[in-house]
Amino acid sequence: MSEAERVGPTEDLAEEQELVGSHTLGDNHRILVEPWQVREVGLSQESLAVSESLFTLSNGHIGARGNLDEGDPSGLPGTYLASFYETRPLPYAEAGYGYPESGQTVVNVTDGKLIRLLVDDEPLDLRYGEIISHERVLDLRRGVLERDLVWRSPADKLVRIRSTRLVSLTRRSLLAIDYRVEPVDRPLRVVAQSELVANEHTPSRSDDPRVTAAMKDVLKPVDHHADGLSALLIHRTRASKLQLAAAMDHHIFTPNGHSVEAISHHPNWARVSVSTSLQPGEQLRMVKFVSYGWSSQRSMPALRDQVAAALMSARDAHWEGVLEEQERAYEEFWAGADVELDGPVEIQQAVRFNVFHAYQAGARTERRAIAAKGLTGTGYDGHAFWDTEQFVLPLLTVTAPDAANDALRWRLSTLELAKERASTLRLNGAAFPWRTIRGQECSAYWPAGTAAVHVNADVAVAAARHLWWTQDEDFGRECAQPLLVETARLWMSLGHVGADECFHIDGVTGPDEYTAVCDDNIYTNLMAAQNLRSAAYVARRWPAADVDDAEIESWLDAAGRMSMPYNEDKQVHEQCRGFTDWQEWDFERSARDEEYPLLLHAPYFDLYRKQVIKQADLMLALHWCGEAFTDEEKARAFAYYEPITVRDSSLSACTQAVVAAEVGHLDLAAEYLAEAALMDLKDLEHNARDGLHIASMAGGWLALVAGFGGMRSLPERLLFRPQLPPGWHRLRFAVRPKQCRLTVEITAGSVRYALAGDEPLELTHCSGREREDITLQPGEPISRPWTAVEPLTPRPAQPPGRAPVTL
Repeated sequence: MSEAERVGPTEDLAEEQELVGSHTLGDNHRILVEPWQVREVGLSQESLAVSESLFTLSNGHIGARGNLDEGDPSGLPGTYLASFYETRPLPYAEAGYGYPESGQTVVNVTDGKLIRLLVDDEPLDLRYGEIISHERVLDLRRGVLERDLVWRSPADKLVRIRSTRLVSLTRRSLLAIDYRVEPVDRPLRVVAQSELVANEHTPSRSDDPRVTAAMKDVLKPVDHHADGLSALLIHRTRASKLQLAAAMDHHIFTPNGHSVEAISHHPNWARVSVSTSLQPGEQLRMVKFVSYGWSSQRSMPALRDQVAAALMSARDAHWEGVLEEQERAYEEFWAGADVELDGPVEIQQAVRFNVFHAYQAGARTERRAIAAKGLTGTGYDGHAFWDTEQFVLPLLTVTAPDAANDALRWRLSTLELAKERASTLRLNGAAFPWRTIRGQECSAYWPAGTAAVHVNADVAVAAARHLWWTQDEDFGRECAQPLLVETARLWMSLGHVGADECFHIDGVTGPDEYTAVCDDNIYTNLMAAQNLRSAAYVARRWPAADVDDAEIESWLDAAGRMSMPYNEDKQVHEQCRGFTDWQEWDFERSARDEEYPLLLHAPYFDLYRKQVIKQADLMLALHWCGEAFTDEEKARAFAYYEPITVRDSSLSACTQAVVAAEVGHLDLAAEYLAEAALMDLKDLEHNARDGLHIASMAGGWLALVAGFGGMRSLPERLLFRPQLPPGWHRLRFAVRPKQCRLTVEITAGSVRYALAGDEPLELTHCSGREREDITLQPGEPISRPWTAVEPLTPRPAQPPGRAPVTL
């Protein structure tokens, strides 16, 4: 065996990897299935952008896509900072009163990941020469991305490069890279060029509306400097006037000495070069620290000093100290967030991968928005939607409550903007935006934007849910109370009591974006009712001068009168009033003509007036407002809506998994879980190149915990309905209700509840459709038998061509 062959994976390791399976992304390019790692073997330029999304590292403040160290080739270069954006005009063919005038788009900031390499004057570029072996590993347990490359240059020079990259959880502004170069079989001269580059060229985008707007040369140079091993670039966005500082510094280790050159002659790039000669067995080691800071208000000297201080602290800790901090931080997180299962190893890997990315998206946002794609790409312009509150925060609230607290306090920081928007719409209270970065409404299409008012209940109920789980009095008084009160006022001005004495909310769009501007969307109505009841609770617990008893009573009265449209002939709840009598969609034609997703092939005029559902809507109501329905009503609703739900949204499968489990279709629930969990690892929607689906990732966790765990939050207690799908033997997860830790372990026919903390916990255990109330004491686990829910209806079919993904 040659030296070149020995640097690749060993035969034993390769055999072990093959045994657990892989996802094929291209020729000679696979993602191996391992419980705690995402290992990429080989390289495919066609799927490079997808890999870059998968291997993104973030801490919620910085997002560094998994671009190759040398920069080229790339699919989508990207480094992002939370809420750092540029504004752009929103064009209208026919403008109207209250239309937003400008949009906001995430900016690819100064790239500090770049380390170019010359081997005997030959630039390292994987499009040339020969790749002997190439492997990247995202270590979910430690929060690092590792790379091992052996490359033969066109001049037949063999070199090995190993790098480890991290975005620090403990040092919010820090990106760090440990980069090592080693000759394999003969002496080499090498030059490593570490760079900062602003206004990188990015590829042109598609016509898909889910992709970001194209903007070029957004960053205007302000200052630049280089000295020794350090360099600094400062820029300002041209329209939004946000100021950005990026700085880098290095530790260099070589066995035979080296020369260094620092250059910053150009305002958009800076470079530190290191040159040395190496014998086989020797290595050049470059440790690169990159610090970022931005502000809309702070001065240039203040930002300059901020990034300089962060670099000084990192240099003082050295790479080893920064890495140790990272490993400890992730160890602490996983101790309260891991989900273990004895079932398909693909799902075990996927759920950890998903929880990892959902946590990364919000870990250190510190009162900035959590975007739909996190900081993994530019999809949806980097906007935050209701996805955060209704999918991501349920996970973060019970695993990383500080991150959830910050996300909700970001909403609070935009409350005045929301009140201004409500006033523009001639409504009381606060109207939060459908999509935004800073807090202003950025949706230019009002039927699926402004009309989707359920976002306000999603924000409010997320705040109420967080208050219940954490029992955080300061959060309740300072954050939950104003959010709930102002959104309650919105519903009172938006709705009305009709001749039937019910409270109606008309002319709105629910979660299903193929059914716009309808009356009495049940999900919106029931979430508004929760909003109103929770507002009454916090207003009485923390009284405010401008809230009196009469207003509180009006909220409770409206909640009690909330309309729930029901078709008596079909014995099923209506997604919105009259929906079940609308014309049916021609699903056979859509499947035959390969028209999915429908939003790219059919006019909205046609979609809006027929029975076709983009994503779970009434199913969301069954999940989050389940106490409003009987078991029979849930079963009939699931049977009715499944055959007309096409799942053209990544938000759908996880909710369908939750409800499928509740009504007893456990095999279907497992299939939907797989679709939600593997959305990005298998690139099921063919758009992971633009960033990961953070809500679907959190939804995979929901499918396990709320689906097979059956977890529901009821007033003053938790409910569990444990079940396992066919072929599974065990599911274990932990949650943190009321400042304690509850572990739920489900095995065949039995469940074990164990509590760690100071106070007892009231919970309800369900076996099949039977309920038992339990008082769980700390340190005194309780086991109970469970039986699966017996389905009341046959397993429903999906629209032609839209069956869920199977493993």
